[in-house]
Amino acid sequence: MDFSGMTISGGVSIVLPEPVISKAIFGYGIQSVGGVTAITNLVSITGVVATDTTGVGTARYVLAAASYGGDKAIFGYGFSPPDRSMTNLVSNTGVVATDTTGVGTTRRWVAASGYGFDKALFGFGYNQSTGDQSVTNLVSNTGVVATDTAGVGTARNGLAASGYGSTGQAIFGYGASSTSLSMTNLVSNTGVVAIDTTGVGTDRFELAAAQYGTDKAIFGYGTGPSSITNLVSNTGVVANDTTGVGTQRARLAAAKYGFDKALFGYGTTNSTTSGVVSITNLVSNTGVVANDTTGVGTARYGPAAAAYG
Repeated sequence: MDFSGMTISGGVSIVLPEPVISKAIFGYGIQSVGGVTAITNLVSITGVVATDTTGVGTARYVLAAASYGGDKAIFGYGFSPPDRSMTNLVSNTGVVATDTTGVGTTRRWVAASGYGFDKALFGFGYNQSTGDQSVTNLVSNTGVVATDTAGVGTARNGLAASGYGSTGQAIFGYGASSTSLSMTNLVSNTGVVAIDTTGVGTDRFELAAAQYGTDKAIFGYGTGPSSITNLVSNTGVVANDTTGVGTQRARLAAAKYGFDKALFGYGTTNSTTSGVVSITNLVSNTGVVANDTTGVGTARYGPAAAAYG
């Protein structure tokens, strides 16, 4: 439960830290056999990935997901085809709801993150008719998606996003727009996206990002394919490349779990369905990435992941 901003006896307001979320969920994606899917895989507080849960909602891939409401999550957008804007809410027990009518520009290769402790936003992406996007869509603490907010920063797709900081900020990073990029855009705890920050680390797209250590973030993997990572400080400063650990791959997902850790999961080793994998790589609360963990669940690329519970 989120008690931030509550008033106690005597009229004194208190602001508590970000709600502690302990589990994660991976969902959707495209398989080597069977095509696009809506299956999900829950992740325990210790980083153990569960077997497939029957999919709910429209099967799609290259979508995004984020935490909201203190203990819930939301999947949104993607491609099946065509480009989509529908969302699927996830309860604090990991149950995925049926489709909610889409709001905002339909698009794929979008990124999403929580912000402000109990809200979320989707940003950027690609629309088949109008190309790369820089619009964002804010998500309330009850999971309601707002209409498009005019874009700030370079329109691009295939980027990643994560929360960071002690006051509920977020960061979008990397991506592609005719060429791969390494720029970032910081997001305030009120959901305002800042202009481009000069990139650090290897230009790439189709990567993933997640929060770790309570107030920091990590970008990892991506086109190449690669396994390099870039740590993000609690002030939003991106570090240079860290030598990669685990199978090089792209089109994967990542999420926070276990209060202060993260994991990367799934993806493809060659940017096609012939290279799909179901391996995961755990990230410690100091940002150290572990070697591959044998995969559980259907191998696929283009899933999304978020923390919940």
